[in-house]
Amino acid sequence: MTRFFPAPTRNQSPKSFGTPEPEWLTWLASQTWPQVVFDIDRLVVVAAHPDDEILGAGGLVHTAASQGIEVVTICASDGHATHPGSPEQLANRRHLELDTASMLLGLDLPRWGGLHSGTLQQYPDRLDAMIRNILDARPGARNGLLAVWDHDGESDHEAVGQAAMRIAKPLGIQLWMYPIWLWYWARPGDVNVPWHRVQTVGVSPTVMAVKNAAARSFAEQKRPRTPDDNPQPVLGGSITSHLLRGTEYVFG
Repeated sequence: MTRFFPAPTRNQSPKSFGTPEPEWLTWLASQTWPQVVFDIDRLVVVAAHPDDEILGAGGLVHTAASQGIEVVTICASDGHATHPGSPEQLANRRHLELDTASMLLGLDLPRWGGLHSGTLQQYPDRLDAMIRNILDARPGARNGLLAVWDHDGESDHEAVGQAAMRIAKPLGIQLWMYPIWLWYWARPGDVNVPWHRVQTVGVSPTVMAVKNAAARSFAEQKRPRTPDDNPQPVLGGSITSHLLRGTEYVFG
């Protein structure tokens, strides 16, 4: 989820950043979208940074696992670039946080791609190979892919989403994509967003309690960054409120 500044769409000005959650809730409640239906027996979940898949689609992933679907997660980067200090120590802490969150959601421990945050656009071949290797490990499985949205407005997120698109299309694999920063820079009904592709997952109070517990694992993302450059934590109140709703939204 690494972010050093919010990314607007082409038609937005900096003053328009940060759509309040009540605006989203009112508009989302007025829309009707189909629910996600799983016709798979294995779900490969791809994240750019440690925490993406938990915050963006933790309810969906937990639901899939509870239905007996094998869930395999891979995080492409080590998340070392969100704060100053020792990159190695930060990466180790981010690994531990994601391991903890994954276990709380009832998932196996994630796999790691080993790339550095902020560099994923430079390694399309390695991203493709990460995904393909996991898919190839279970020939004959009815695989589905879940990846961060390829137009989310953050370079690493988009690199992962683009890799998932490159792999899924030729193979005819069902692909769902979860947005994260969209909720921050977009507006309800934004013409830059393919709302016609949206599918929903209802998150029960029980599952939401589990997701909230998992989200609390990401202590590093709630810690302020540099006082002079950017004192706000990555997981500030506004973006967190968007990601901990009773319904999750993905693009199908």
